[in-house]
Amino acid sequence: MKDAVRFEAGGYRYIPSVFQYSAGIAALDGFEVERACLHTPLPLAQAYGFVERHLAAIGRPSTAFAACELRSPAPFTDAGFTEFNRVYVQTLERWGIYKDGVNPVARTNVCPLYDAPAEPVMFAFSYTVPARGPATRPSFVIAGGGEAAEGAGSYRERTVRYGETHPEALREKVEFVLGTMEQRMAALGLTWADAVYAQIYTVLDIGHLLGPCFGPRGALRPGVVWHYARPPVVGLEYEMDVMGPARTIVV
Repeated sequence: MKDAVRFEAGGYRYIPSVFQYSAGIAALDGFEVERACLHTPLPLAQAYGFVERHLAAIGRPSTAFAACELRSPAPFTDAGFTEFNRVYVQTLERWGIYKDGVNPVARTNVCPLYDAPAEPVMFAFSYTVPARGPATRPSFVIAGGGEAAEGAGSYRERTVRYGETHPEALREKVEFVLGTMEQRMAALGLTWADAVYAQIYTVLDIGHLLGPCFGPRGALRPGVVWHYARPPVVGLEYEMDVMGPARTIVV
């Protein structure tokens, strides 16, 4: 896992990853991360305008945009996902965040099985604001990650137990993703004790794995929110992110 990089213009540091997102962000000293959940998710074109107006209204620059949670109609093919991401980063480039293939913004993008949107929408977004007082804990967002290792090659080549959903394979997938979350937190100097809650995304029954897989790691301490959704790429079955905002508002 790469060392965190400071993004002074945004008031946060981030873990470098791929061009479409960073692996996670944490507020710099003097700032904190606030998460805004959209009561009614908006199509991306509308959502970008909403984000711009929201940040302007609270006196924050567009570079303060630090993380987002998206919902898509259905999992993408590898090529479709790349095409979507190329369009997605254009707005971040316009905002002065994305440059030369480097993207500080963390992201989760998943596909609800029920009430799926007709097009990709924004479900929530996070940004930095000046700290309201002395920090009592770090504030951060760890990006969503599924059971595919980062690196070259297709998702099929990089996915743990690709195409398998029996109990043994599912446990390996869950353990792999938990490990990824811990590596990302560690890169920001964090542990499960710093988390506010974790979010899991799968349509498979992993209830029997919460105790044996999450419990010994301390991952149940902050609590878990289960979204009945698939990861964003065909063939992936399980995804997680970890939330640690200073506060969450509904807009």
